[in-house]
Amino acid sequence: MLSKDTLEFLTDLKANNNRDWFLDNKKRYEFVKKDYHQLVAALLEALKPLNPALEMLEVKDCTFRINRDVRFSKDKSPYKTNLGIWISAGSKHTEASGYYLHIENENCFVGGGLYCPQPEQLQKIRKEIHFFYDDLVEILEDKKFQSTYKNLNRDEATTLKNPPKGYDKEDPAIEFLKLKSFTATQKIDSKLITQKDFVPIIVEKMMVLKPFNDFIDRALYTE
Repeated sequence: MLSKDTLEFLTDLKANNNRDWFLDNKKRYEFVKKDYHQLVAALLEALKPLNPALEMLEVKDCTFRINRDVRFSKDKSPYKTNLGIWISAGSKHTEASGYYLHIENENCFVGGGLYCPQPEQLQKIRKEIHFFYDDLVEILEDKKFQSTYKNLNRDEATTLKNPPKGYDKEDPAIEFLKLKSFTATQKIDSKLITQKDFVPIIVEKMMVLKPFNDFIDRALYTE
């Protein structure tokens, strides 16, 4: 779980997203950073026995800096107002599936998969979906997956309007072949974050995604 002080800091930072305020509240941020890292450590401790591929991960592999990269953004706010946790055997800089936790006041969610893979990896995943569509359907129609995530995420930015090159519009898997991103998420109540049973609840939700993540990684790494 996280401290209420951490959530209050994120709320205050959103209202005062500037360097002067941040420096004046540096001691508060140091507490938040420690709290954040302790949560990641607890998640890793719980996840590693359930997914041995994560065994080599350390806290630093799963966390993000609070500073925003504003070089190519119209929004020049210097700091992120959320805490993100990305847990993947491929770490933060390798194409591999993983589990994600987003902590932000009024916008908390858990999920995973693989967000917008590079073209080469995208082709591998589409090939896997085309040839092993029944496997994907079995995973997505599982009762636990349905009750937790219902389906994969879809929006205009990550879904093609027409079939991708090389695939027929009559392909039974066509709606999944049109995807450019392969993720599933579930919103969570921010009140849950400060509860003692937060970690086991989140771990259970993450592990519901393991069969789907295994499907993605099979596509990426099986010759």
